[in-house]
Amino acid sequence: MKFPLPCKDCFVSSPTKAIERRMQDGQIPDNLRIFSCKELKSATNGFHSSNKLGEGGFGSVYKGQLRDGNLVAVKVLSVELESMRGEREFIAELAALSVIRHENLVRLQGCCVDGAARYLVYDYMKNNSLTHTLLGGEQNRMRFSWEARRGISIGVARGLTYLHEEVDPHILHRDIKSSNILLDENLTPKVGDFGLSKLLRDNHTHISTRVAGTIGYLAPEYAISGRLTRKSDTYSFGVLLLEIVSGRAVVDFDLQLGEQYLVQKVWEAHKDGNLAQLVDPTLQMNFPTDEAIRFLKVGLLCVQEKANHRPRMSKAVEMLSGDEVIKDSHISQPGLVSDFMDIKMRQDNSNDLSTFSKASTVSTVSKASTASST
Repeated sequence: MKFPLPCKDCFVSSPTKAIERRMQDGQIPDNLRIFSCKELKSATNGFHSSNKLGEGGFGSVYKGQLRDGNLVAVKVLSVELESMRGEREFIAELAALSVIRHENLVRLQGCCVDGAARYLVYDYMKNNSLTHTLLGGEQNRMRFSWEARRGISIGVARGLTYLHEEVDPHILHRDIKSSNILLDENLTPKVGDFGLSKLLRDNHTHISTRVAGTIGYLAPEYAISGRLTRKSDTYSFGVLLLEIVSGRAVVDFDLQLGEQYLVQKVWEAHKDGNLAQLVDPTLQMNFPTDEAIRFLKVGLLCVQEKANHRPRMSKAVEMLSGDEVIKDSHISQPGLVSDFMDIKMRQDNSNDLSTFSKASTVSTVSKASTASST
């Protein structure tokens, strides 16, 4: 599936007119609605704090109800005009979501430009994000049966497969993490927040770009070198998959043992033949052991140190679905960012703006490989 891209210069000079013109030309679908700022303020009660759903690196998201009764989520982007920070994210999100449609991608309803303000309007997701639900505490985790976790895991993998392999140009999300996986009323997962996404054309194997994303989910070769491939998203998905199955955060702190990293824990359990012990205890053993172990092994395959050893997302879907046999001999040591200073030094030496969200962890376990592959 091919789709046109918004003109960056047009957005900067006259965004509203540019969007309207591109809709008239058929380059942006008619169902992408242009909202007025007044409409969105009314829907969110003036962006009242009681309607706030979450906050990210580039702004906040609010629940709103339109005049027709439909519930929406409104992202208010922070735009720093001098550096155009936020403007890039606005353009990237429109480029990625204005045309593509998939059951496991959040649906963009429309946008609004009002002076320096930028707004994006999405379908409202009743069950918020994985961070607030599945990973939001033991009581929340108990709501998620194994069947729900299976559906969420495979759904996210299918959404990424669509982005990586089925649209042209391909889309690299660059910030797969639990807070960017939204859940509707049926717990169907929707990959959201495409503000950091990049386009990858068929004749390119990688993109060299500023390092951006969330520490703990960043593929080590990308974090250190800025070399972005589809396998960078695969790594982030692997970390997410381990979280979903185990119910554990990317990093925990133990008073006696210090920081404990999930990827390291799963790797050690795999070497000891004890993967089943890492399945979330709130499931109370109500899960198919073989399938849970298979999911953890898929997670380990996705976080391998060498990027060219990680599977494509379509292959990950096959393995999760049981259509592809996993051989233990194919699982090698995971890679993590070996030294946070490696990233900081790259930031300091770069003229471009690097964007990080610390989330819950900074990994400092094994030396990262610089290998990369599509």
